[in-house]
Amino acid sequence: MVTRSILLSPARLVFVLKHPPFQSGYCAIHNKTQYSTTPSPTEKTFHKILIANRGEIACRVIRTCKKMGIRTVAVHSDVDSNAVHVKMADEAVCVGLAPTTQSYLNMDAILHAVRQTKSQAVHPGYGFLSENKEFAKRLAKESVAFIGPDTHAIQAMGDKIESKLIAKAAKVNTIPGFDGVVKNPEEAVKIAQNIGYPVMIKASAGGGGKGMRIAWNDAETREGFRFSSQEAASSFGDDRLLIEKYIDNPRHIEIQVLADKHGNALWLNERECSIQRRNQKVVEEAPSAFLDAVTRRAMGEQAVQLAKAVQYSSAGTVEFLLDSAKNFYFLEMNTRLQVEHPITECITGLDLVEQMIRVAKGYQLQLKQEDIPINGWAFESRVYAEDPYKSFGLPSIGRLSQYQEPTSLKNVRVDSGIQEGSDISIYYDPMISKLITYGATRAEALAKMEDALDSYVIRGVTHNIPLLREIITHPRFISGDISTNFLPEIYPDGFKGHQLPVEQQQELVASAAALYITAKLCSQKVLGNSRLASIPIECSCWELRAQLEERWHEMKVNKFGEIYMVEVEGKLVEVHGQWNLASPLLPLTLNSKHRMLQCLSRDASGLIVLQYLGTSYKVRILSKLAAELNSYMPEKIPEDTSSILRSPMPGTVVAVTVKPGDKVAQGQEICVIEAMKMQNSMTAVKQAKVKRVHCKPGETVGEGDLLVELE
Repeated sequence: MVTRSILLSPARLVFVLKHPPFQSGYCAIHNKTQYSTTPSPTEKTFHKILIANRGEIACRVIRTCKKMGIRTVAVHSDVDSNAVHVKMADEAVCVGLAPTTQSYLNMDAILHAVRQTKSQAVHPGYGFLSENKEFAKRLAKESVAFIGPDTHAIQAMGDKIESKLIAKAAKVNTIPGFDGVVKNPEEAVKIAQNIGYPVMIKASAGGGGKGMRIAWNDAETREGFRFSSQEAASSFGDDRLLIEKYIDNPRHIEIQVLADKHGNALWLNERECSIQRRNQKVVEEAPSAFLDAVTRRAMGEQAVQLAKAVQYSSAGTVEFLLDSAKNFYFLEMNTRLQVEHPITECITGLDLVEQMIRVAKGYQLQLKQEDIPINGWAFESRVYAEDPYKSFGLPSIGRLSQYQEPTSLKNVRVDSGIQEGSDISIYYDPMISKLITYGATRAEALAKMEDALDSYVIRGVTHNIPLLREIITHPRFISGDISTNFLPEIYPDGFKGHQLPVEQQQELVASAAALYITAKLCSQKVLGNSRLASIPIECSCWELRAQLEERWHEMKVNKFGEIYMVEVEGKLVEVHGQWNLASPLLPLTLNSKHRMLQCLSRDASGLIVLQYLGTSYKVRILSKLAAELNSYMPEKIPEDTSSILRSPMPGTVVAVTVKPGDKVAQGQEICVIEAMKMQNSMTAVKQAKVKRVHCKPGETVGEGDLLVELE
């Protein structure tokens, strides 16, 4: 019987198990596991665990708890009352309103839920209260186990200044920089000049890429100080900053550590996390193609040295930056479960959540360092509700009108906390899921990721699958030639989607033509009977024109059974597929090449939107006569955007720095929009006079809302 505890919302008695239980040997997407993770029947664990988090990580923890026979309690805000993690848990408690400070960061409400449900332990997931020492202390006073390290380790590693000093004392390589707290912008400039540009300005208490800015000169240092301190205060309640040398063209490689309360500590190999945008990870892999065995061991041993120096217990991650000569420097330690932990589970066969629960209960680790394998290769792509064409990903909000995960594919795992009908709101991180693929080799795992991205159906919000697919198929990524500068180097003018060569343009318009004709033929029949007076023939021929990116393509199409022979400007494309118009997926064979396309939409005007090689394209298919008449249609005059400023994303107006009558220069800041705890400066595109201001601090704006008019 599923029970529901209530603080602020009506009872929810619905229970849905979205994901099946994991198989033996945690990763569940392969069977090459050296160790069983089935709990011993004689090993007593907690009776009930409360998960102080939401979304995919809450679902992830609940699944392991179910495997271990542990009852679970979900907490949620009022807008998350129908969330998947709420439905999966045995009990659920509403802890407040949508803003995180009133719900998932509300310690009083969460502690009340712990008492009310008589939970014996709390798993914090990542983010929110996962690295909050005060929360861990308050749990200890309640005699409730915190499934993570003790408060000493959280405090020591949570402060970047203190953690760097401890790392130095533990003989861990560190980055040159200023170890004290930076007081103001002018002091920041002096420190940066002494260190030497470029420098990294970062939040002392931060993580996850928030409160971080790279500065290459004095002006950027002043601006970086302002934005980093504001983001740090908003995300962590602590605006202290530090400055250190920025290692140009670095790799971001982290070591997973696992330690118990008996002095045992292990390193579970590395994860390559160099593909980032705005200092936040996008694609990760394990192991790294860059490391050799000697460097791997050196990094692992230093990570364990640091863990032992702070008497660490639980799963944690020590992050390093590496230069091209494989010199590595300590970056920070995350005293929690990482977002990207699944790829470590794939190559080691360990369930890290189970290990954390065992350690929190006081058990010793069952493994020794020589027992830890590197078995195969794994990738993780972070699928976000973001528009990748805007700064590599500005948040998108909306309801998932259609949602289909590619879990039918072998060796594919999807960690998500949403389902069809779920809302992606402005209040929380825009992550839809973590897409994980595994293979015996790097090439095999990468090919599987390509298939999985092509087969992932997401409708209702803008998503970053076009960017993810371009990353993993880029020659530099395939060769392993990557760094944290990968995205700005590959796309210096921003991401524009997949650029189609002539052959792929022909494949695309041929596919659209075949779909167009299939739909027309289907519309002629109802329940097998002809709707129109037509004579069925074995072979039909059509003359069509296709418009793709303002260019028209002449086509002749012949149909033989299920095969279309499409001649596109002299080039013959054979299109063969399963023409199920009710399915969003279109598995096609184009000139013997297997492609998975998606039909995003089609209408009576002949406009078909297809997702092809990850990117969506608009193709208009018309008969020859209709195309000729179309040339007489007037074109819509595009809006003049040089005199207006619209919000590029949904968010909250943090500051407005102009008023009507002010003169602004090109590039001058007009206002600041905060979305998902990240602050974005909106600037003037030309020199002009401010005519009207349509927003004020504290207001919520949607994507495309008018902010400022210029004369």
